[in-house]
Amino acid sequence: MKKISEKKRKRIFEIIQIGNREDFPSRAFDIGLVIAIVANITVLLLDTFDELSAYDGLFRVIEIVTVLIFCVEYALRIWTADILYPDETKGRAIVKFILSFDGIVDLLTILPFFFLSGMGALRFLRVARIFHLFRINTQYESFQVITSVLKEKKNAILYSVFIIIVLILAASLTMYSVEHTAQPEAFKNAFSGIWWSVSTVFTVGYGDIYPITVLGRVMGVIITFLGVGAVAIPTGILSAGFVEHYSRLQRSVDAAQYKNSAAVILADRDSPYVDRSIREIEEMNAVCVTALIRGELVIIPEDSVRVEEGDVLLATKL
Repeated sequence: MKKISEKKRKRIFEIIQIGNREDFPSRAFDIGLVIAIVANITVLLLDTFDELSAYDGLFRVIEIVTVLIFCVEYALRIWTADILYPDETKGRAIVKFILSFDGIVDLLTILPFFFLSGMGALRFLRVARIFHLFRINTQYESFQVITSVLKEKKNAILYSVFIIIVLILAASLTMYSVEHTAQPEAFKNAFSGIWWSVSTVFTVGYGDIYPITVLGRVMGVIITFLGVGAVAIPTGILSAGFVEHYSRLQRSVDAAQYKNSAAVILADRDSPYVDRSIREIEEMNAVCVTALIRGELVIIPEDSVRVEEGDVLLATKL
């Protein structure tokens, strides 16, 4: 009985995980979950229209049904957490899932229905699950490049943010000095002009607070130009980071294909590499994995990335 129970539990785990096209129940579960997420968010939006108050009862039913689906899914994921993390004990696996990105998103989108009625906007976090279901997650190239570039350029970005903060404070103090006498209500102290300086530095210009003196307007023009340059700094840093990252990735792929006795590792159905991390595979084979090809995607082989059935790994021998 226990073996049958474990077999069924493993099958449930396979169904609630991202399904492949050949596994109809798993694929149907993914599509059904997407429909539930879209319906839940749609009801959240439609419920704000007074003209649709006659449908409040229907909206409430849809909300209850979809949240119930989310609760069942969350419970099943906790129940099968030890299969997701086979190297952990059952208790540690459950804690690891609850504290994981998916676990936190699932919990935050369920809690508002029961305890945080004013935080319904947290349901939009479920959109992250749609990305996950369609295999657009942090393991894939586009999203992984973003996180990698942010880590690599974090110091330069922090410096540019510091410059922007200094510019905002300096602009606020400057406008207080030249505008306080003319409009004491708008610029009461050195910090009262921060709202104006932020909207000016970021070239939004709401117009609720604005200089009226000649000197104030001149300073406003200068600060606007400085703001354009300041905001462009982190943009340039990130752009350069993306170019560098893609260049390194392309060089890695080229090196794996044409140089240094390139090794090709296939993760077929019976392969011992399926569901292992890149680090584990490198240690098993004494190689350096330079790229992971999954269908038409080229994935950056970070240590934590897990290999799936059908993947092709390009590696160089150490």
